[in-house]
Amino acid sequence: MSDYHGRFAPTPSGPLHFGSLVAALASFLDARRAGGVWRLRIEDVDPPRCPAGAADTILRQLDAFGLHWDGPVTWQHDRHEAYAAALERLKAPGLAYPCSCSRRQWRDHRIYPGWCRDGVCDPGKPVAWRLRSDLGLRPVVWQDRLFGEQSFDPAELGDVVLRRKDNFWAYQLAVVVDDAEQGISDVVRGFDLLDNTPWQRQLQHALGYPEPRYLHLPLIIGEDGQKLSKQNLATALPEQDEAVRPLLHAALVALDQAPPRALATAPVAEQLRWAIDHWEIARLSAEAHREADAATS
Repeated sequence: MSDYHGRFAPTPSGPLHFGSLVAALASFLDARRAGGVWRLRIEDVDPPRCPAGAADTILRQLDAFGLHWDGPVTWQHDRHEAYAAALERLKAPGLAYPCSCSRRQWRDHRIYPGWCRDGVCDPGKPVAWRLRSDLGLRPVVWQDRLFGEQSFDPAELGDVVLRRKDNFWAYQLAVVVDDAEQGISDVVRGFDLLDNTPWQRQLQHALGYPEPRYLHLPLIIGEDGQKLSKQNLATALPEQDEAVRPLLHAALVALDQAPPRALATAPVAEQLRWAIDHWEIARLSAEAHREADAATS
C-alpha cells in the first residue's frame, strides 16, 4: 500500500450523472493505479440542498459502477466540532471576521468589498464568517497535474464565506478540514473547482495543514453547451448492469484512456481491471471543457 490517499466527495443534492461518473472514475483509477486508498465523503454540509434519499442513491450508483471505496463513509453533518475548532483557530490571528453584509448590498461589485473587515457594519443583524484573503498566503502558486503551474492572488477573488448566516458551514472550510483529517494526498476533481483551490491552499497554510496535489479534469458539456450538473437536470446514472457497462466505457473514452471498443460490453469488473492497468494522466488533454456524447447526457 502506498501513501496515496484519494477521495470522491459528492454533494447529495441529487443523483450522480455522467459528469460525476467521469470525476469519480478518474479519482478511483488514480488511487488504485498508485496502490493507494480511495475514500468516500458525502458533503451534506448544506442540508437544504440535500433531499432525503439522495445520498443512498449515490452509494448505489457508485456500487453499480464498481467504484468501491475504502473504509467507512464520512458524512459532513457529523463534523460540526471539527469545523468549529478550525474557525476558532482562524479567528485568533484575525484571519476570519464576522460580516453582516448581504449579497444584495454588494451586488454592484465584482467581489465582496470587505466592508466588515474592521468591524461589523450592522451589529444587530445575523453575521457570516469570512476569510481575510488579503492577509494570508499570497500569491497562491501550485502545479496542477494536468493544467500545469497555476498562480492566483486570493485577494482578487474576495473574502470567501467560511460559515453562513444560517450557521451552516461553507464548503471551503469544510473541505479543507476534512481533507487534512483524512490525510488526503491527492485531490482529483472538475475544472470548475480550480479557482476554489487558492482559498483552500490559503486555509491549509493558515491552519498548518499539508497541501495535497491537485488534478483538475475537463468538464463534461451537454448538447446545450452547459456543464452537466444536477442543477441543469443532467440524466441520472443507471444502476442496471446492461446500462452501466456502455456508460463506464464512455467515461473511459471521455478520460482519453482509449479503451478497446470490445470492452464496452465487458463486465464492470473487467473494464475496471483494464482501466487500472492502463491509467495514464499523460493521455488526458488539457482542455477546460469536453462535449459529452448525446447518449451520455
